[in-house]
Amino acid sequence: MSNCVTGLLLGLLLVASTQSFAQSSYDETWSLGFGAPDYMEVWIETADVVDIRERVFRRAGSGIASVLTPSDNKGKPAGWPKSPGRGAGRDVIGADLPRLIYVRWQSLAEPQTYEAYIVIPESARAIMRKPEKTFCKADGKWITDYRANIGIGLAPGGIAKVWLGGPCLKSVEIARVLGTINPKGPYEGKSGGKHRPLSEASKAYIEKFGIPYGSW
Repeated sequence: MSNCVTGLLLGLLLVASTQSFAQSSYDETWSLGFGAPDYMEVWIETADVVDIRERVFRRAGSGIASVLTPSDNKGKPAGWPKSPGRGAGRDVIGADLPRLIYVRWQSLAEPQTYEAYIVIPESARAIMRKPEKTFCKADGKWITDYRANIGIGLAPGGIAKVWLGGPCLKSVEIARVLGTINPKGPYEGKSGGKHRPLSEASKAYIEKFGIPYGSW
């Protein structure tokens, strides 16, 4: 009798799980990108994604974050743009909607190595699922667009700010996380404590004006 009950419960769980996956399936390919304030250069060691099916996509992002470094010191690193783009990144192929994003990065302006766990709320996934009619200035047409771009801004002090956007849609903020210092240091302790070098333009700006902590 107990075996029958156990089998029935397992069957119900399997059906419920299958229905949950079917309902949560996301038809659009979504992308993950990274940016940083002017001169505040960032190197992403890894960005790992866990989707709502609990599948892990390691190194979904890595490398240089998008950043401007004008040589004439006319950049404006304080604060964030009103509607930031995705930044440097790529599509997360094969993933369902994200539940968690782990980022480990080098803040070259300080220098310091941070890590952050960014929990994506259900309200953000609802936004990603919602199609919107919008006028696209690029080709002068009305289209149906999705906010399928996740852009993460990384700033000194361990700040990670997250936006959702689309090619023809304004970005909306969904999260702000304060990361923690990675105790192992850059490259998980495999570089003898050495971070990647800062560019000459950024170094010159920071030496003259400092880092605008508290503006992000």
